[in-house]
Amino acid sequence: MASTNNNNDYNADELIAPKWLSAEFFREVLSQHLKEPELKVLDVVMSPASAKGDHYASVMFRSKVVYETQKGKFSKSLIIKTMPEEEGHKKELLNNSKIFETEIGMYTKALPKFEEILRQSGDETKLCTQCLYHSLEPRQVMIFDDLVVEGYTVIRDRRATIEELKAAYTKLAKIHAVSFKILNENPDDLKEFKNSITSMPNILTDPFMTSGITNFLGLIDSVPEFAKYKPYFKNIEKDIVQQFIDIIDEYRSNRQSDAYYILCHGDFHLRNMMFKHNSTGGLEDCMLLDYQMSNVCPPSVDILYSIYMLMGPDERRNHHKELINFYFNTFVETLEKIAFKGELPNYVDFWRQLYRHKIFEMFYLTLLPMPFAAEARDIDLSQMMTSNEVRKKLFFIEKYVEEVKYLLPRFEKLGYFK
Repeated sequence: MASTNNNNDYNADELIAPKWLSAEFFREVLSQHLKEPELKVLDVVMSPASAKGDHYASVMFRSKVVYETQKGKFSKSLIIKTMPEEEGHKKELLNNSKIFETEIGMYTKALPKFEEILRQSGDETKLCTQCLYHSLEPRQVMIFDDLVVEGYTVIRDRRATIEELKAAYTKLAKIHAVSFKILNENPDDLKEFKNSITSMPNILTDPFMTSGITNFLGLIDSVPEFAKYKPYFKNIEKDIVQQFIDIIDEYRSNRQSDAYYILCHGDFHLRNMMFKHNSTGGLEDCMLLDYQMSNVCPPSVDILYSIYMLMGPDERRNHHKELINFYFNTFVETLEKIAFKGELPNYVDFWRQLYRHKIFEMFYLTLLPMPFAAEARDIDLSQMMTSNEVRKKLFFIEKYVEEVKYLLPRFEKLGYFK
């Protein structure tokens, strides 16, 4: 079995595959999946499955497996997703979390059911790649078909186009719509999706989550034109994380009679999706990835997050309402198509709910330095996650400061600071 050599383009914990990812392990996986008990693995080549900074809440490998059955000799490229085994911040952060239970449930139950409901209405949309194998014991692991082989790629060297963003919002809107129908007609079918980021026992007290507003106040103190906003941010400094939690857990702890609820993606950013283009560059498909944070919550959890973690500055300034309206129209059109029996969501009420959850925008404002840093490629994700000194510096990235100069007056105009 071969493994990749050290390479600065990859996460350090994905350079060398663990020993249990052996030829025998892949023989068991493929023989079970293909129902070929006599299958023999001839060769396995391991490499990292993603680039540095693509993700943090898992460890991922690509495995090219050559195998033989009675039908002949074949090769298959697989993506292996597992929990970190190396001691350190990543393992501590994810310890005792339910993220693999959630993602296994999404790939094996929720998303296939959603696809079936869409197909019954004549919609052949594919919502996820196939999960070939999953296990929680003796270790948490999922194995998928490799979408790269099918022509999908992750966008890393540029921002997504409006067409690509609309493709992503289309997939999200259809997931939201089918889940909205189920929650209104058979809510018990989604009752297992209750473990959000707030259920991760170590993350809510982690400095990565708690230091953002304090670091943002440091920026406010350094830019004279921001001074008038300081009292507001100082006022929410102590409870912004709790308000963030309250919105995500609203369906379970404080359900509102006039609110909309869906099964969210939970981490809807550009590195958690792949795009397929044809030979002339035309867009064919978008596939959403990484459903570890999926839970039943308001749609604002995904929508407001996407304004800061999916859109770039131009989209935030010039197209964000157009894109959100596109999402909402697709959401409602899908509900009509799948014969939703209740009252359709109302445009005004939907935007009112986004406004009610405006604290999300304040919280995501403190995360916005991350995509600017990733774009600059001078700091890796593990440094951002583990060092507050590194995070403090990110708040002074020139492009981020310019974005804040646009966003704070916009928030003021919308009445967010009242």
